[in-house]
Formats: sequence, structure tokens, C-alpha cells
Amino acid sequence: MSVAEPVTIGVIGGSGLYEMPGIEDVEEREIATPFGDPSEVFVLGTLAGVRVAFLSRHGRGHRYAPTDVPYRANIYAMKLLGVEQIVSLSAVGSLQAAHRPLDFLLPDQFIDRTQHRVATFFGDGLVAHVSFADPTCARMRALLAQACAEAGVPCHAGGTYVNMEGPAFSTRAESNLYRSWGADVIGMTNLTEAKLAREAEICYATVAMVTDYDCWHPEHDAVTVTEIVANLTRNASNAAAVVRAAVQRLPASGRACGCGDALKHALITGRVLIPGKTRERLGPIVGKYLD
Repeated sequence: MSVAEPVTIGVIGGSGLYEMPGIEDVEEREIATPFGDPSEVFVLGTLAGVRVAFLSRHGRGHRYAPTDVPYRANIYAMKLLGVEQIVSLSAVGSLQAAHRPLDFLLPDQFIDRTQHRVATFFGDGLVAHVSFADPTCARMRALLAQACAEAGVPCHAGGTYVNMEGPAFSTRAESNLYRSWGADVIGMTNLTEAKLAREAEICYATVAMVTDYDCWHPEHDAVTVTEIVANLTRNASNAAAVVRAAVQRLPASGRACGCGDALKHALITGRVLIPGKTRERLGPIVGKYLD
């Protein structure tokens, strides 16, 4: 696989999913970015007849805590590969009784509770304000819902994902607060990715895989780490089936959504004022608007 052959579908694996079962013709590729090294080498290959790029968010062996994941490098590298659509897999806790362990949920909204992350490519003389009212791609969510049905995985289409900082889990007071807001699941990673993917004009959708009820649940204390890890393993198997079904539905080109033009009206800085180094660093993302 050469650089001249872009891979348009990317998959990011979360906790419990450090490789992509079923991928063939594998090539591992290291990609350098202006924002440092990605979490892991990219695994390029063929899944169900479709070329994909897989990345382990936390690295093999789970080396990166949620705050320390090199999010900008990960998404920038996806952009360099030619990725236009990202399926992001994330282990989450449930905030509602209806979302049971081993269920999947496809969030259409996020609440940001992070405090220590850089969640933009912009700055250093170039300002952009992207629309983020609808943070995940509706087209991709619909296709993923179909893939879940085909794979036989219980799926909730739509919902709100609270992105906490971590690495500690919520206090019981926080968990009940999020429930009072009507939030559905809680995790530590996906909002940051969604913001950067939108800036990079990449379609993005989260498959939130429920491992347990958050600490609001009266029986939460009875859940052991062993049980949660077992659910991570089961979810990984289900996720592989869903991704396999999804990539066959995702178009290789010709996206029928607005994600690919997210920056069209977002760049605020006068073009002649943008520093040369910033132009060069963000060329793969904004180049078409500055040429």
C-alpha cells in the first residue's frame, strides 16, 4: 500500500480493542505529525473487502491514560492517510437503566467535562470556529445502526455522552448530576476526537459500548473489575462484527453530508496575516482554503 493510495475509512479502537480482528493484507505504518507521534503505529489492511486504517487509541498494552492520548497527532495522521470517515469505538458506563451492559449506543450529543486538553488544531496566528451543534455525523450513525442490527447487537440510536476528564471515575454526586441532565453514557475520550475530526473535515461517529452501570446504580458496588473486563472482551467481539458490517456500508467516496466542508465558513483570520509556519503545519487541513 503506497501513500498514493488513500485509505478513506478509519477505525479507532478503545479500551479492550487494541487490534482489529479479521483484517487482512496487513501493513503497519508509522506516521510523523507536527503534533507528535500518534498513539500507536497504524494498521492498514483489508476488512470485509474494504481498505481501512486501524489505530489503537490507548496504544497496545493500554499505555495512554485518557488525558494523555495524543489526540491531535491521531486525527492529523488519519487526515494524512486520506481518511474521510472515522468509526470510533469507546467503552462507557451507563447513566440510564435502559442502557444495559453489552448494549451499544450511538451518541448524537456530547457534554464536555474535561479540563486539561487541547482540542483544536488552530491557534498560532490562525483562528477558526467550526459549527459543532451536531457533533457526530448523522449519515454514519444511521449506517452504524444498520450494522448493529445486522450483527445482532442491541443498539440505542442517539443519546448524550458525557466526556469526563478521568482517569478516576465519577463521584456518586456527579453521576446523579449527569443523570439529572438526561445524559445517557459517560466516557473519557470521544468528545476530544469529535472536535478535532470536525476541524479536519472528517466524518466521525462514536460506537459507545456499555460495560457497566456508573456508580449511581444501587448495585454498582457489586460489580467487580473481573466482570467489567469480561464485558470489555465481549464488547470487543461485538464491535468487530459491527465494524465489519459497517465498513461495507460506508461509501469509499462521495460523502452525502456537510462534514467535508466544515471549515468553509470557519476561518476568521485574514489570509495575509497567517504565519508561514502555521500555514505549513496545517496545510493538510486548511490548504484548500488558502491556495
